[in-house]
Amino acid sequence: MDTNKRFYSPQFSGLAAISVRRLAWAMRRSMPATVDLLVKLMPTIIDPARVCIKCQDTTKCHSCIFGKLSTEQDQAALLADL
Repeated sequence: MDTNKRFYSPQFSGLAAISVRRLAWAMRRSMPATVDLLVKLMPTIIDPARVCIKCQDTTKCHSCIFGKLSTEQDQAALLADL
């Protein structure tokens, strides 16, 4: 996947912007890098099957975090970044 491609992104709510900014400071990362990490962690808290079953665009499964299988080691490494 081309990580340099820019995608449409909606505006954050005030709560989200404030919270992500503070988490980014704590992690010493940029806000986009922090949001990227949070997205990568979503399958650890949300069952991917619940998302995939309702997906309306199955052409991007290979690029979607819910369509990728991650091991417990992968998830632990992401959590360690927090």
